[in-house]
Amino acid sequence: MRHLRLLVLILIALLMCQTGALASDFGDRVKDMAEVTGVRVSKQDSKVRIVVEADKEVDFKKMVLSNPERVVVDLPNAWLSPKVPRDTDLRSQFAGKLHVAQFDKNTVRIVVETKVGKNNYSVFKLKGGASACRIVLDFGDISGSSDNRKINLPDGSPSEKKPSAPPSETDEVEQEMASSGKAEQQEKQPETSQPESGKDTSKQKHVRVEETPSGGVFEGSAKDSGDELDQITGLKGKKIAIDAGHGGSDSGAIGPTGVMEKTITLRVAMELKNLLVAEGATVYMTRTKDTEVSPKKSRATDNEELQARCDIANAREADIFISIHMDSFTNDAAKGTTGYYYAKGSAKSRSLADKVRQGVIDQLGTPSRGTQSCNFYVVKHTDMPATLVELAFISNRSEEKLLYSDAGIQKAAQGILDGIEDYFN
Repeated sequence: MRHLRLLVLILIALLMCQTGALASDFGDRVKDMAEVTGVRVSKQDSKVRIVVEADKEVDFKKMVLSNPERVVVDLPNAWLSPKVPRDTDLRSQFAGKLHVAQFDKNTVRIVVETKVGKNNYSVFKLKGGASACRIVLDFGDISGSSDNRKINLPDGSPSEKKPSAPPSETDEVEQEMASSGKAEQQEKQPETSQPESGKDTSKQKHVRVEETPSGGVFEGSAKDSGDELDQITGLKGKKIAIDAGHGGSDSGAIGPTGVMEKTITLRVAMELKNLLVAEGATVYMTRTKDTEVSPKKSRATDNEELQARCDIANAREADIFISIHMDSFTNDAAKGTTGYYYAKGSAKSRSLADKVRQGVIDQLGTPSRGTQSCNFYVVKHTDMPATLVELAFISNRSEEKLLYSDAGIQKAAQGILDGIEDYFN
């Protein structure tokens, strides 16, 4: 028995040595190679954009193959992080599926199934931003010209770009929600203390950001790469206000396992802040910790608390305002993502709400509940294009779990960033 135990220990030691040697060999092999750390996809009516991120400078080679038609981009001297998705359905009229793989031990290969003509796709490289190097693949209208641009669609015939789809019709669950209300989420309540016929002049009374200790200002820190970085993100120099819904004594909605809305919104907001700063934006946060925003704290009325959030964005003349929330409903089957904009607001607010909603859906895979008009206080009393995004339903057990996970938080923040980039591009 003693000999058998000794033999087992020797075998375990040999296996551990072999595993360590393999790990060491891999580390030595890739130490001078670029790691492909992420692949992001954003879609508009006019094009689809794929951004491949690497931690080091990397070159690319492109080719066009047929049967089926596809564009292939090889990244030599690169290795693929296991965290990067291998297959993505782009669901675009300009491109079908995206495949990413380790083609050989020294090459990462990106394959995009597409039938657009040679004048309707582009591959180029950018430096700076959140990654050391980016390879960008655009499919569709790459001219940046007017809405009358003609694109060679997959059937080979040029066609006018289609206009944006109208707002989605409200489904049965949304109608029931509208009639029952959501009183516990005060941040999304319509204004009741001011008559509709007159504009609330209190929104013009701005306060200094420094008077709200829960918030913060974060300057963009991305390397200045000139016009090229602007072309991909359009965020360099932009001023963006981020509002993490609820906080402090206001927990917001609570999920079936006890997860609080205020916790998720703050985590997503802080992750989004990091992404925006890396892109060169200046970010104003209404709160950076679990607290109320108004100086009165828990003694503030609902409107005073909400106005304090608007004041931060208005005082700094932010370019856009994003309020982050989780939805809730008595029926735990309700799920999906909704974008809201002020009913009497600008077309820019509608566009911002639509693009942020779509960005979140693309990342989280949640059902779309459409872009809806509303009378919520924070989107009504901000002086710039504004949206309130309901990421998902915290009352839905699977969506609560998704948004409480680190991966879900990162995807939600990335989705909002993608929407913001689309809005400014």
